[in-house]
Amino acid sequence: MATENERAIKLGQPSYIWGFGQERRFKLIAVAAPLVGARVLDIGCGIGAFLARFRKVTPYVYGVEVDRERALMAGRVAPAVVQGVGEYLPFKAETFDLVLLHEVLEHVDDDRQVLAEAWRVLRPGGRLVIFAPNRLWPFETHGIFWRGKYRFGNYPFVNYLPDPLRNRLAPHVRAYTRGQLRQLLAGLPGRVVTHRGVFPGFDKLARRSRVLAGLLRPILYALEQTPAHRFGLSHFVVFVKAPANSPAIDNS
Repeated sequence: MATENERAIKLGQPSYIWGFGQERRFKLIAVAAPLVGARVLDIGCGIGAFLARFRKVTPYVYGVEVDRERALMAGRVAPAVVQGVGEYLPFKAETFDLVLLHEVLEHVDDDRQVLAEAWRVLRPGGRLVIFAPNRLWPFETHGIFWRGKYRFGNYPFVNYLPDPLRNRLAPHVRAYTRGQLRQLLAGLPGRVVTHRGVFPGFDKLARRSRVLAGLLRPILYALEQTPAHRFGLSHFVVFVKAPANSPAIDNS
């Protein structure tokens, strides 16, 4: 059985505490898609943080989680949680109004297949919402391998290195350029209605200095409305599914 550290390296750290940053992202989702009464699927739901928040606005909340222990914890939040992988979802086509991939795509084995499955289970007109690491963010937040040992933490400029070097330091996680995400979506019938960078919630910083976090948040969130959004921590993408017989739209 994998240790917690091994799970954190491979799968990332789930959100154990619902904080300002998660609530802000939930509000972005709520603006992008109608949630009241919606059928929602969270792929890679972790221990169920977003499931719990969705259940405040709709009872039709489902989760998929690859790790058994985390899936069991999420199942205490929302009963409709299954252990499985995003590449093979155990749901019928056109089941959900919203499918969420929150900081998950970078960890899966086959990101293109996961998106294809997310599209399959989404109903026409439904929203696929993606948060994924931005290659232009100046820190690698998932830790790195250095001299044969994994080291947790935020490491500057790793994402700016050429692929062969970056992949030696961070072989366990992807970081996407804008073009790479668009290419992954390009073959799916539908359209991208939102794609911008979002900056951090600074929850950890706020625990050390509420004043500093309070200064940084409004400045950086204002920058999200400018071309500087391209340097945000994560991509925020909203993709609307077209009917199955519609041609794929160029999302590049």
